[in-house]
Amino acid sequence: MKIFRYGAKGSEKAGVILNEKKYDVSEGNFQYNRDFFADIANLEKLQAYIIEKGDTLKEIADDERIGTPLEAPSKILCVGLNFDDHVKETKLQQASEPIVFMKSVSAFNGPFDGITLPKFSVKSDWETEFAIVIGKKASYVTEEEALDHVFGYVLHNDVTEREFQIERGGTWDKGKGCDTFAPIGPFIATKDEITDIDNLKIWLKLNGEIMQDGNTSDFIYRVPKLISYLSHFMSLLPGDIISTGSPAGSGMGKSPQRFLKDGDVIEYGIDGLGSAKQVISAYQAL
Repeated sequence: MKIFRYGAKGSEKAGVILNEKKYDVSEGNFQYNRDFFADIANLEKLQAYIIEKGDTLKEIADDERIGTPLEAPSKILCVGLNFDDHVKETKLQQASEPIVFMKSVSAFNGPFDGITLPKFSVKSDWETEFAIVIGKKASYVTEEEALDHVFGYVLHNDVTEREFQIERGGTWDKGKGCDTFAPIGPFIATKDEITDIDNLKIWLKLNGEIMQDGNTSDFIYRVPKLISYLSHFMSLLPGDIISTGSPAGSGMGKSPQRFLKDGDVIEYGIDGLGSAKQVISAYQAL
């Protein structure tokens, strides 16, 4: 199943995608939040509701705003340098264990809502990524158990200000958690929707020109490993997002380097997870 939310920001309603068409299910009182993801019975109830309503489900117009496909998670965890080709292009130092950082929840953003460059930004960059949505709470799980704790998968763009990340000292989080820098969606695909998570095309275009053209087959650390690893440092809660890293093609890896500027348009996607589009805007004081 593919689930999403639509409507005005802050008052989104629940929807499902059936045969490539979008339908409202909000009258069934479904909310895609931590409680929903925590119990598989909620997904079963949603499936039963869809069957019960049948042809009477309300179709959603194409011009409706598509919001984040879930309410804000407790945390957005990200893995850095999880593709060899990206390690080489960035010239950053790989570590003996997965590199982990967090994006602030205030970076959480809809798939078509636009990206705002931070004040004083000079090196804002793109990174299309395959992300995991946690279902059942995970704490100290094995790799063999890991996928039992997954609800589904979602498209994420790990937008990054490289000067803040690399040249300003301290951790990477400063360049990763800027407002609007975690666009998520357009929908969550339940894990049964994707038969092989290790063979999915990842792409991104900047102003129509292809920048990223990778595949999850090139992961250094695969999904079960990442879930197990992270669960040994913190509990992974229902609705939490884990982003698994980006292939080569980022702006900092280009020669000469290319970074986002006011008016740019990025379009990006992953097999089975749809595509998103963001217009880039310069910072403006309110």
